[in-house]
This record gives sequence, C-alpha cells and structure tokens, in this order.
Amino acid sequence: MSSQVRLRLLPRARCLFDEPVQVKVAGLRSRQVVTVRARSTDEKGVVFSSSATYRADGGGEVDLKRDPSLTGSYTGVEPMGLLWSMRADALHKRFQSTKSLNPHVVKFSVHEEEEEEEEGRKLAEATNERLLIGDGVSRNTVKEGNIRGVLFTPPGEGPFPAVLDLYTFGGGLSEKRASLLAGRGFVVLTVALYGHDDMAKNIKEVHLDYFEEAIEFFKKQDKVGSKGVGVISISKSGDLALSIASYLPGVEATVWINGCSANTFLPLYYKKRQILPALMIDLSKIIPSESGAFIVKNVVHNPLAEENKATLVPVEHAEGRFLFVASEDDLNWDSKAYMDMLVERLQRHGKDNFESVCYAGAGHYLEPPYGPYCPSSFHGVVGRPVLWGGEPSSHAAAEVHLWKKIQEFFRIHLCCDATQIKAKL
Repeated sequence: MSSQVRLRLLPRARCLFDEPVQVKVAGLRSRQVVTVRARSTDEKGVVFSSSATYRADGGGEVDLKRDPSLTGSYTGVEPMGLLWSMRADALHKRFQSTKSLNPHVVKFSVHEEEEEEEEGRKLAEATNERLLIGDGVSRNTVKEGNIRGVLFTPPGEGPFPAVLDLYTFGGGLSEKRASLLAGRGFVVLTVALYGHDDMAKNIKEVHLDYFEEAIEFFKKQDKVGSKGVGVISISKSGDLALSIASYLPGVEATVWINGCSANTFLPLYYKKRQILPALMIDLSKIIPSESGAFIVKNVVHNPLAEENKATLVPVEHAEGRFLFVASEDDLNWDSKAYMDMLVERLQRHGKDNFESVCYAGAGHYLEPPYGPYCPSSFHGVVGRPVLWGGEPSSHAAAEVHLWKKIQEFFRIHLCCDATQIKAKL
C-alpha cells in the first residue's frame, strides 16, 4: 500500500447501520484515476462487493459526497453508492443481517486504475463497522406465554412509544429493523410467528390471538408511554398488520409496506373462529426471466373478484391511523393496486385516517437504508428465486426517505404520556 494515500470514513468509522458515512481519499496525484471498492460478508457467509472509478481533483483528493463515479457498480454522485450497490458473488442472494448483535462490517479500499479485469494495486483501506444496536439500547429475549421474540428498549427513563415489528414471514426472527427503531426512541418488540425457538417449523393458519397477547405484553412494560401501540409490517405481514389494526383494540398507528389488501396464503383465526379465509395463488402465472429468477407479480388471485371478496380485510373498522407505502416497481405483487383498494375502501366508508406514499423505481423489499439492494432471491411461498423489482439508485433513495417518514409517523400518532408510566409504578 502507498504510505501517503489515506482513505477516511467520516464522521467516524464506527456508526449505526442507518447512518450515512462520508468516504474521502487524499494523497493521490493530481487528477489520478482510482477505483474505490467495498466488500462485506453477511451472516450466511455470502460475500457482497461493489466498486466505482473516480478521478481525483487538482489537490489529489476524492470525495464521494462531491465527485461522480465514472464507471463501476453505479455512475454519478452517490455518496452511499458503494454500500447499496453491493452485489452477492452468487445469484439470487439477499443480504442476511438479522441479528442485532452482529455489526455489518464493510471493508473499503482504494486501488490504482485497473487494467483488463486485473485489480489494481491497493493504495489504502479502512473498515466501516455499521452497528445494528445503538449505545444504551437494551435487548431482551422474550419467551412469555405464547410470545417468542426480542424486546428492544432505548436508554433513558422514557416514556417511549411502543411498536410491534412484524418481520414474520419466511419464519424465524429478524431483529434489524426493531433494534434500529429502538435507537431512534421507540420500545420495539419483534416477534416470530413460526420457525424460531420451540415454535412450529411451518404453520397452516394464523391466530390473531398471538398478536393480541403481544399487545397486552407491551402494556406491562415500564418504559412504554403510549396508550396504544404502533405496528410496522412488510409484504405478507402487511395484511396481518391490517387485521391487527381492524380487529384488535389499542392499535394507534400502522405502517403497511408493500402488502396486500386481503388476507393472503393462510386462513386467519381469532378466538378459535376463522375470521378471514386465505387469498391463494396460481403458480401457472409465473413468468421466467433471463436471470433464472421468476416474475410472480400476477400469481395472486384478484381479491376484488366476487369469489375472493371474503378475504379482504375490513380496514374501515380500524380506529388508528394508517401509513400505506407502495413501490411502483414491486414485482412480488401489485402493491400499488392493493394500496389503491385500501384507500378506496376507507374513503367509501367516510374514513380519512390514512396517508399514503408511492415510490417510483423502488422494488419490493423496502428496509432500513444503506443495505445492499436485492434484485432477486428465494421466495418461500413460490419455492423458487423471484425478481423483486426496482432500480438500485431509486430504491436506495426510497429507503432513506421512508425511514424518516416511518419515525415521523409514529412520533405524531403514538401519543406518549408520562402519567402512563406513573400509573404502572
């Protein structure tokens, strides 16, 4: 490596996963062309990497916040491009980062200009440790009654608003979104539905009673100050969130991200009675693509067809607020059409307890920002790899905007009252 070339990560090399970092290179020759690389390994051992070529300024410096990438994984001025443009070294892999105690470690390096696929000589390197859990946030495993999950609590006395995180489908438990939200001032319980701890590996039905128990569990937590809870969801768990908000009391704010307007795949029960049948899929409608992944956007039956209307969630019964989020390029299913159905249904019943946001160029998996964009991966219900949709740069920008929007929505609609805490004490 070159002794005079320096690669710096600002404001610091150790930060939270959802915080931007400024990448700067100094000590290069005037107008020198270099390649900056990023590399990371996920929880499953899959390697993800990206690269971009830059030309230094007259003073021999490159600043990713200011300078455009000339070629590589992306082009143009993209300060966080090296992070979101990382691609797996194997096809159809989604970046797995579900355990809050494992930081997302990214190794940045700067190289001399490459020649014919050969990696140029390394001039400098730096490591970015991106934490999923912030300083002072407590993590407690929950195994109480039927509930299996993890509770994240911010530092300080509170009171804090409470959020139930439904990252349930696909089985197991995902802690990333919950732990990051806790770092932003929310008490967050992320729950598993199946495939975790002593739970069944697979399920044939969903019981709303489980989520009612989770809401009751929240009420006993000392630092929770909101009278009701918030619910955040994505994909299949979107319709679960709608049902929780529509059938259960005490839900003040619900975030629905790229979900469906009907109860999908599994029948829904409450107090041992089926309340919603399942909207099913037609696998003959999957379309192969050149990448080897399939397009499944049209496999779900039409919920508005007469024979399927019983699967629609009666969202007009919900007393809390909704934030509907749809990606216009979602290839998992037509979430924009489902969002329009929800809005139309609420308006038809004279309700205005919702707001909606659409993202052009974004795909299905809208997650906390600055993680690698996922073009395709294995779909548990379909049983094969599918395309998720979206254009990487637009998708990354949507994640940044949405993350702030979610926090703002919950802060406004989850009213915190210090007297709630005093009453518990």
